[in-house]
Amino acid sequence: MCGRFVQYDGMAVFMEELGPQLPLFGGYDAEPISRYNVAPTTRVQILHSTEAGVHITPVRWGWAPFWAKGKRPDPINARIETVTTGKFFKQLWPAGRALVPSEGWYEWVKDPSDPKKKQPYFIRLKDQKPMFYGALAQARPGLNERDGDGFVIITASCEQGMVDIHDRRPLVLSPEEARQWLDPDLSPAQAEEIAKNRSRPETDFEWYAVGKEVGNVKNQGAQLLLPWSSEEN
Repeated sequence: MCGRFVQYDGMAVFMEELGPQLPLFGGYDAEPISRYNVAPTTRVQILHSTEAGVHITPVRWGWAPFWAKGKRPDPINARIETVTTGKFFKQLWPAGRALVPSEGWYEWVKDPSDPKKKQPYFIRLKDQKPMFYGALAQARPGLNERDGDGFVIITASCEQGMVDIHDRRPLVLSPEEARQWLDPDLSPAQAEEIAKNRSRPETDFEWYAVGKEVGNVKNQGAQLLLPWSSEEN
């Protein structure tokens, strides 16, 4: 987790959910983003703060410090259990806090009778409202991609029924917690407390099987979110 997610509404929808009181620097496009199969290494709209305010910037999904470049693929996720103390993300924690707006993510579940077969599931909030993943990013405002920039999504362990889908999930913050997460005056201790204790509970989510077409990163479109039935096989 998390290896694929969606970001299809216009940024205006995400900003309305996040709250108009956010000190946003610059404007945003209200047109739908229409990405139903976001894959690692692609650029994604994220929210991050500078002294001038909150910026919306397209940033590459995946990041590694300069000394780890080329040794393995850049990680796309960071475990909350180690991100605050490990050296790998020391450059980003806690000043590099960012948010990834989304409507949900995909997970693959192995077939117990055949581990080579995997069934994709889509996970979203029960009220189907936008959500915000807590992330860490090296990001500089602007449309042009810059060397070294990238982001990772923070993940936490799953509990209750969601563990049947996967043992990890993204750190999903409520709009209130998400606003705090972007506050540059938030202390490291407060940021750690939010990350470790205030992720939205599993009871806020629902999940269902979707078609295996989502496994191909070239496939896009709202049809990827349609429920799948075993009778279709």
